[in-house]
Amino acid sequence: MADMLTTGVSGLLAFQRALDTTSHNIANASTEGYSRQQVDLVTRPPEAYGNGWVGTGVDVATVRRQFDEILASQARVAGSGFQQLDTFSTYATRIDNLFSDANTGLATTLQNFMSAVQTVANAPASVPSRQVLLSQAQSLVDRLRSYDNSINSISSQISSQLQSEAGTISTIAANIASVNQQIVAAQGVNQQPPNDLLDQRDKLLSQLATHVNVSTVAQSDGMLNVFIGTGQALVMGATAAKLVTGGDQFDPSRTRLLLQSGGPTTDITETITGGTVGGLLQFGTQMLDPARNAIGQTAATLATLVNNQQAAGLDLQGQLGTAMFAIGAVNVLPSTLNAGTASASVTRSSVSALTTADYQLLYDGANWQLSRVDTGAAVAMGGNGTVASPFTADGLSIVINGAPTAGDRMLIQPTRTAVAGMSVILSQPEKVAAAAPLLTSAATANTGNASIDAGVLATPAAWVRGDYTLSFTNATTWQVTDSSNVVVATGAYSAGSPIVFNGVRVVVSGTPATGDSFQVKDNAGGSGDNRNALQIAALLTKPVLNGGTVSLGDNVGRLVSNIGVQTSQAQSGRDAQQIVMNDANSAISSVAGVNLDEEAANLMRFQQAYQAAAKVIGVANTLFQSLLDATK
Repeated sequence: MADMLTTGVSGLLAFQRALDTTSHNIANASTEGYSRQQVDLVTRPPEAYGNGWVGTGVDVATVRRQFDEILASQARVAGSGFQQLDTFSTYATRIDNLFSDANTGLATTLQNFMSAVQTVANAPASVPSRQVLLSQAQSLVDRLRSYDNSINSISSQISSQLQSEAGTISTIAANIASVNQQIVAAQGVNQQPPNDLLDQRDKLLSQLATHVNVSTVAQSDGMLNVFIGTGQALVMGATAAKLVTGGDQFDPSRTRLLLQSGGPTTDITETITGGTVGGLLQFGTQMLDPARNAIGQTAATLATLVNNQQAAGLDLQGQLGTAMFAIGAVNVLPSTLNAGTASASVTRSSVSALTTADYQLLYDGANWQLSRVDTGAAVAMGGNGTVASPFTADGLSIVINGAPTAGDRMLIQPTRTAVAGMSVILSQPEKVAAAAPLLTSAATANTGNASIDAGVLATPAAWVRGDYTLSFTNATTWQVTDSSNVVVATGAYSAGSPIVFNGVRVVVSGTPATGDSFQVKDNAGGSGDNRNALQIAALLTKPVLNGGTVSLGDNVGRLVSNIGVQTSQAQSGRDAQQIVMNDANSAISSVAGVNLDEEAANLMRFQQAYQAAAKVIGVANTLFQSLLDATK
């Protein structure tokens, strides 16, 4: 019934609710995640009286929070992206500082080793110079192993942080599921949105987004489903999945992220982006693993080149040189899921073709297939995988043993463990092979215009030491005789083509005359010879990597430069993303944030309205009292 008292009471109650809501806003002005609330007022249905309609007052339709889901979603995405880039940048800076130090960096240490080799070449008979070379070799190994240990330490920290992140994400997911239940229960009481619970859930979503990128889908009952990765369900209504960590099928020390949701556990590591977890995973695949493999490539190349050249020279005692470095072998890891008995023996066959990639070897039931881990690209293999005909690809030689089953896999890491197994095994300075093993010369009586090079050992292990004479029975035929005038080799002559005998290879150029001869002698007494030391120094600066296009020194410089560029890009990307995040947060704050000046104005406005409604009730009371007095 339309009357002044009822209308006044409705206004009194409505503005009391408005005052309560305004005070709630003021009290939570500094509460993180709080959204400003507003009372929505609607007129009560009017009543018909004769020739018109009379209003019956006001009702509170709902208390609505000022919130924009689109802006909130954008803020979560921006925050998740910033956290990923910030995490990546933080770890990238550590790697950059590790490699770029001007005094102790890898480039400086390698240059010191090169200088020591050159010093030996300048004074090949000097034992102190040789000792300095071995000391610099040890310093280089120590530096490489220091890098490897630091990278392994960072890798362990990432694994520990991923475990912690998984636990945090699982806790947040459980809390979201719990709030989902509370929201449904609260809405069942009066069919009105429980604003504070909704704020609590949105705050949890924002927290979750700092750890991993999330997407949401609302249910009709008010619950919110939460997804991570490429659509893997983390929260479904009131049920939360758990994110846990486990070991890789190839390497148990490498942490994988597994989602447990009641059914089979799902590995979602490759699908995760955003947040701290995305930054950790991105850093591991884009910087940490490549850096570790790159220093392994450097170590393997250095050791192989120096050891091979050592074996091709003579030491101070006139003996063939021995290896200066030991180096870690290729790491082969079979999958724990393999059903067959196959294994692989893998060796490095060519440092010039060696890459910094890891590879996966898969048996499809009929053939073995090789692919790169970083790109997934297939890699063509030659050979048959046997000892007589091993598979060959990217500087590797692969021999398969045992019986495979379809689906069996093996992870091949050509350089990952090279540094861990590296050491200086040459301890005596006299054993540095500075001298070339051969002395060649032309007979003074030669009448042709042919010349002979310095010669090298084609196969050091097959070298039969001694003095030899290479003579030409005619312009197109040669023969080699030893010091006893026994013929040890003959052949047809082709200018510039190698002549190989007893492990020796020489090259004769030009046109020899019949009877021309050349001496190929053992250089056992050549203590002052520096030709092999010069060859070692040259190996460190000539293009040998990436198919003979990049030198060892340049490759180290490229590694340091690439790390610096990646770090700079990560820092720039983080700074740019921070601006995007701040803008997104400002946008949502402009909608949901509490403005104390505005709330103070509302407080006065609603107070005046409340007092006016009370006045209406007072007037109604006076009128009613007057009516009662008139009937006495």
